Amino acid sequence: MSCNTPVSMRRVVRDGLWDQNVVFSQLLAMCPMMAVTTSGTNGLGMGLATTAVLVVSNILIAAIRDYVSDQVRIPVFVVVIATLVTLVDMSLNAWAHELHKVLGLFIALIVVNCAILGRAEAFASKNTVRASAVDGLAMGLGFTLALVVVGLVRELIGSGTLFAQASLLLGPAFSFLEIKVIPNYSGVLMMILPPGGFLVLGFLLVAKRLIDQRVSKPAACTPAAEPNCA
Repeated sequence: MSCNTPVSMRRVVRDGLWDQNVVFSQLLAMCPMMAVTTSGTNGLGMGLATTAVLVVSNILIAAIRDYVSDQVRIPVFVVVIATLVTLVDMSLNAWAHELHKVLGLFIALIVVNCAILGRAEAFASKNTVRASAVDGLAMGLGFTLALVVVGLVRELIGSGTLFAQASLLLGPAFSFLEIKVIPNYSGVLMMILPPGGFLVLGFLLVAKRLIDQRVSKPAACTPAAEPNCA
């Protein structure tokens, strides 16, 4: 199962953060994305928990890839991921109990997050520990970024705040994130409800597609093709 093909770390980071972003490009992990992004704080907490699982699972799977046969690799990967999710769940319950109560069942559901098992199968099982650690971190941060952006947009329109209750859910050190953007704002309830999540995600997907087209357009405009480049 080993693979000696060199991996570009810059490419791995770019894929995780942008080109193959778990939410905006692959449209994976939609369940937690819609459920926990009612605020930027919830999105940040869920994203960091998932990132921890992604990084450690990638490292462990890359380390044991030469010792696991093809016939049992998927069950082994699932056991490794489930064990790490259990540890993260217990750690949040012990040291970030308020955040644990808010995220609830969705912490345990990290086990069935397609992105984690997908990275284990598609990347960690074929690459070195170092490359797999970078891939897990990049994918996790890309996922966290998506959750935070969606959460902040929904929170801003829905209640006029940014990172509400960050000091309570994440700890006093995060109190500087709490911002009341629009005082005396009654809010838009729909943005806090599931329909608001779908609306925000749809507009952000369009924005990403437009940015990708704008970035790729100059590269496609060679001198021979200039008449077709508007």
